[in-house]
Formats: sequence, C-alpha cells, structure tokens
Amino acid sequence: MIDIAGAVSVESIDEASRDQPEPAHVAAGVRGVAAHYGDPMREQRVLDTAVGLVDRSHRGVVAVPGEERAGWLHTLTSQHLADLAAGEGTELLVLSPHGHIEQHALVAEDGVTTWLDTEPGATTGLLAYLEKMRFFSKVEPRDATADHALLSLVGPEAPDALGTLGVTGLATPDAVAVPGPKFRHGELPARPTVRYEVKPLPGGGWARRVPLGVDLLVPRETMDQVVAELRGAGVPVAGLWAYEAIRVAARRPRVGVDTDHRTIPAEVGLIGPAVHLDKGCYRGQETVARVHNLGRPPRRLVLLHLDGVTTDQPPVAGTPVTLDGRAVGFVGTAVHHHELGQIALAVVKRNVPEDARLMIDDTAAAIDPE
Repeated sequence: MIDIAGAVSVESIDEASRDQPEPAHVAAGVRGVAAHYGDPMREQRVLDTAVGLVDRSHRGVVAVPGEERAGWLHTLTSQHLADLAAGEGTELLVLSPHGHIEQHALVAEDGVTTWLDTEPGATTGLLAYLEKMRFFSKVEPRDATADHALLSLVGPEAPDALGTLGVTGLATPDAVAVPGPKFRHGELPARPTVRYEVKPLPGGGWARRVPLGVDLLVPRETMDQVVAELRGAGVPVAGLWAYEAIRVAARRPRVGVDTDHRTIPAEVGLIGPAVHLDKGCYRGQETVARVHNLGRPPRRLVLLHLDGVTTDQPPVAGTPVTLDGRAVGFVGTAVHHHELGQIALAVVKRNVPEDARLMIDDTAAAIDPE
C-alpha cells in the first residue's frame, strides 16, 4: 500500500520511528507502511464514522504449528489457550518472572496453526522465548512475517466492508467480565477471556473480528489483490497516523510505547483481554494474582488532554509527566485527534488526583475522566 498515490511513509517523517519493519524483515522484502495518504484528519474521520483500510503489514507474524501448540502456549502465556479451537482468536502476554509485560500478541487459530501477530520490532524476542521453551514439545514456531501480512478494516462499517471479500457474519468480540478481588476458584470459565471470531478468506488468509474493526491476516502474495478488491468496492485507505489516533481515543495501549520495563498488566487495562486470572501457573502469575487480590496496582493508564498552547507538536513517548515539578508518570502515544485535539495515553501513579494540573514539558495536561 506504500505505492498508492499520496502515500507518505512513516520512515520519511521519522527515521527513528518504531513503526518500521525489523531489519531482517526488510531484507526479506517487507516494506514500510504509510503514515498518511495526504489528509490525516479526513482519514481519521473515515475510521471514526465509517470504514477505512489500514496497512499494518509492518507487524511481526509468528506461526506456531504442531499438535501440542494450544497446551504449550497455554503454559507459557497469560491467556487460557488449552482448548483453543479453530476459528477462535484472542490476546496473550508473555510476562517476566516478576510479572512485568515483555510481549503482547493477538492470536488467530485456524485448526492447523496458531498465528501470533505482534509489535514491529518484537518478533525476534517473542520467537526467541518460544524457541527456548520448546524442549520436547511437538511445536514448530517460526517467523512468518516475510510471507504473511496484517491489514485492518477499521471503523463501525468494517464488518460490512468485509463482505466484499466474501466473508460475512463475524460475531462481535465476546469478553468475560474481570472478577473482583479474591474471587472463587472456578468462577471464571475455562476459555480465553476474550474471543475474537476468525473466518477463512476465500483467497487465502483469515479475517478476525477485533474491537476496532476486522484484522486481515493474508499471504503477502495476495495482499495487493485484497487491497485492490476493497478499494474497488469503495473502501478508502487510511494511514497509520489515523489508526493511532483512533486507538488512543479508545484507550488501547501498545506494549513498548505505552508501557515501560516495569509495567504490569493491571496498570494498563490488559487483564481483561489478555490475562486469565484462574488458569494456574505461568511465568509472572504470582505478581498478577497478588496485585489483583489487593486491588491496587501502583500506576494506571489515563487519557490526557493537552492544551497545545505552547506547541502544536505532540510530546514524544517517554516524556515525563509532572505534578508540582515532581515526575508522576510518562507519556506513551500522543496524537492530534480530529475531534479531541491533542491527546495522549500516559501511565501515572495511582494517587494522582483526577483533577490534577499536570505538565508535560511546557504543555499543560488534564486527565480525561473514565
């Protein structure tokens, strides 16, 4: 999609952007993605009110075939995957021994292979961990980024647009409510905490219903054809800037951007979609259980409104958030939103008041009430 007229690549704007394919993937022919196609605000409005097609083919893809894949992934990650069935998708985390988030991936199961797509730049680390934990399990994890690409139909009309490709009737995400502290054993059903329905695409690949629309995991050799079919049916393209603005407004964090090395799942709202609290042992489980039972994670994810008076440039990820001159958190993703103006996700200390007058460098910021 980078060859579409008007496309402006991410790396042409920011050479240090993390939204670029890994070097090994570039060497294998994976190309960069568009930040926008000439009108970022219009592209946002399209995603917010109708549907647009976003190129997210810079994300890493890991394929895990093998007859023991579901049980094996169940033991290694935070999600309940023991009975993962064909046509199911979900989310998972890999945690450190101390419960800090190391990896986040979305899942699609096709009955033969479990597909994991993850942040650009995170594929090598995820695959290395999986390879290290293979032992004698009948699984064969591999980097599939060079032969599979992720596209996303984003917006309220995404399911209708999917009909262009011959797939209809994808169910909306099915989530289990997060239980309160000290819940009873067995209270949570033995299934993924969120289910995203997955259906095969007639031309190869899979469609997965997700909160912001529909993800399309397609063979790279058919990617141009899929894009052409959707555009031919009137689906407009939108760049990554537009997608990020919609994501931030929805308060959906990106691991590695809206998190740091100390972040635990409860701080950034990832317990619900990616952590099963009653599945038994996995790496980092003790911290997850302790924090949930106490009910007070040390920090929390917030949406900030920035005044934009001193500068119209959003702060970079990692910039400190201060209160009365004292650091109380950090900025993650900051964007220009077509309705909300300058907004940002940030992780701040739990005791920061809702009405606090925060500062990010010289920019004033206010917490959006949940």
